[in-house]
Amino acid sequence: METAENKYITVAYKMYMTEDGEREFGEEATMEHPFQFISGLGLTLDAFENAVKDLQEGEEFDFTIPCADAYGEYDEEHVLELPKEIFLIDGKFDSERIVPDAVIPLMTSEGQRINGTVVEVKDNVVVMDMNHPLAGCDLNFVGKVVTNRPATNEEVAEMARMLSGGCGGGCGSCGGGCGDHDCCDGCGN
Repeated sequence: METAENKYITVAYKMYMTEDGEREFGEEATMEHPFQFISGLGLTLDAFENAVKDLQEGEEFDFTIPCADAYGEYDEEHVLELPKEIFLIDGKFDSERIVPDAVIPLMTSEGQRINGTVVEVKDNVVVMDMNHPLAGCDLNFVGKVVTNRPATNEEVAEMARMLSGGCGGGCGSCGGGCGDHDCCDGCGN
């Protein structure tokens, strides 16, 4: 998946989501804590990478990624009723963490880690929304390129180490600005 040259890119931006004609602020990566990635490694949305990878340091951008090229359309079939038994800890239902709007890490039968959002807790099931939180949204990014330079071999190796599971405590702790909301897939923090 390597391109002619992997680039180390950091960008400061504000992201706005548009769904059903309604525009709303989504997240921000500041100049002090920019979103960072290495191009050519699949660390961020292809459309995002393609829009910024050839921009120079200091260059501003304002582009929109249609939902089909971002996180797809919202799919009602991805709202599932899961048995309460899978949320037991020491034989008891985890009622402190399994509450509406909580994002819960789960694992597929193939061992892939995914996040789901609790919609409702019923008597025997938990209704989970497995759609990406930004599914169905067009994403508008307005910002500036902070850094755009060739990535060093060490940076590429470090990113490969992180992607293979050695996140060094960064997973889920980036505090926003992730573009993808999954630190192991994007922010590098």
